[in-house]
Amino acid sequence: MTLPMTVRRALISVSDKTGMVELARQLAARGVEILSTGGSAEKLRQAGITVVEVGHYTGFPEMMDGRVKTLHPKIHGGLLQRRDIDTHLKEAAQHQIPPIDMVVVNLYPFRATVAKGADFPTCIENIDIGGPAMIRSAAKNHDFVCVVTDPAQYDSVLAELNAHEGATTMAFRRQLAAAAFAHTASYDSAVSTWFAQQLGETYPETVTFTARRRQSLRYGENPHQSAAFYVTDQGRGGIANAIQVQGKELSYNNINDTDAAFELVSEFTAGPAVAIIKHANPCGVALGPDILTAYKRALACDPVSAFGGIIACNRPLDGATAEQIAELFAEVIIAPDMDNDARDYLAKKKNLRVLLTRTMPDAAAVDQVVKSVAGGYLVQSRDNIVLDATGVAGLRCVTKRQPTEAELRDMVFAFTVGKHVKSNTIVYVKDSATVGIGAGQMSRVDSARIAARKAEDAARTAGLAEPLTKGCVVASDAFFPFADGLLAAVEAGATAVIQPGGSMRDADVIAAADEAGLAMVLTGVRHFRH
Repeated sequence: MTLPMTVRRALISVSDKTGMVELARQLAARGVEILSTGGSAEKLRQAGITVVEVGHYTGFPEMMDGRVKTLHPKIHGGLLQRRDIDTHLKEAAQHQIPPIDMVVVNLYPFRATVAKGADFPTCIENIDIGGPAMIRSAAKNHDFVCVVTDPAQYDSVLAELNAHEGATTMAFRRQLAAAAFAHTASYDSAVSTWFAQQLGETYPETVTFTARRRQSLRYGENPHQSAAFYVTDQGRGGIANAIQVQGKELSYNNINDTDAAFELVSEFTAGPAVAIIKHANPCGVALGPDILTAYKRALACDPVSAFGGIIACNRPLDGATAEQIAELFAEVIIAPDMDNDARDYLAKKKNLRVLLTRTMPDAAAVDQVVKSVAGGYLVQSRDNIVLDATGVAGLRCVTKRQPTEAELRDMVFAFTVGKHVKSNTIVYVKDSATVGIGAGQMSRVDSARIAARKAEDAARTAGLAEPLTKGCVVASDAFFPFADGLLAAVEAGATAVIQPGGSMRDADVIAAADEAGLAMVLTGVRHFRH
């Protein structure tokens, strides 16, 4: 049936009562009979709105602490009866079941209850049963019933009624029905995920994922691909809850690269850090006594690749740093906050996207990463190992020469950066700043040589007599399968190396390090990133 359906009877039963009174008032003004339950009915009565209690309507009282109130044939018969099938109409008349034309329902706050750390019985009691049943009944019969599941929909519902003299169109009801089924699916997913966690099942037999669309994107990774940005309720902080305060609309690649940049700087909590990312790989990362110094040192690593990159800071952005950044063409800046001077400087670059997060992601948080493959998904725990002061104590030196304190500090920094570079990865670091990065090569030797060449290019740009790799440390994201990768790092000027170890030829690599006079430590941890 495609004709508009006049709303004569509505059932309102909501947990979130935002906007409920005004919606009901306007429905009542149109002569709509309002059915309601419990707290919703009480609040409507207090507002002077005439309400019919569901218990009175069905002739059956609420019972079992409210667990049973809307699960009744008079409710679901009113929702599910088709008005174009004679047998439905005859049966409804026989059993005195009037039609219900609109359902306004939102569900018990299960997610909020879990987030508060409530105990198991309390969480169970906040699993809604009657609400999802009514929503699904109304959504199934959307040919005749309008189902409203979110206070954010109230304005559009009233606008629809105003536009059609108290009726709703099929197109509108179908749109709300789709939203309703998504709503109950998301709710059930939250319950099933929580239940699996209670049972200690990290990877249950059936897994569900839900997310809300935050933004439709112009295109995906390439212009011929479509894309959208969805967010979940994980709440780790970062790109998903960042506020864009200026600039052009974010693209798919902007979001992907900005996430990579912010995740990287979140690793460094002890002091100011800046990362510059290009195509999801860092082209410069540095620590400093302040954000300005960290930015200059990060930029010095590869100023050519930094053009058109993403800049991430782990501290609020100040005016002096913003002034320097404004001299470079950047796509995005992300930081926890910025001062008024920084706002003024960056406002001059109207196309520059600036994102503020207020918080930093927890680099050590336990959560999952999902990757699609043909016909399925790969799910794994996020690489959340943080090599900090505790991790340093667990490092194992395997060479005759022990690393100095400065070398050890740089090795930890280099290995942390390497965790965020595509494999195979080689990272050269000196004085807590990257001086050469080789990313994503099939051969680790090639990664070492590319990183060294980039260091030479940066030295020429800066007018230095020699690249900063002279006297640096080097990190490898995985073990050296042969000594040749290590020797390439030696040629670049590295004096100390940090790597996972575990190769069948570790002894050969260690011997090569000893012969070259290097200090080498093993982490026992690999950081492949694909």
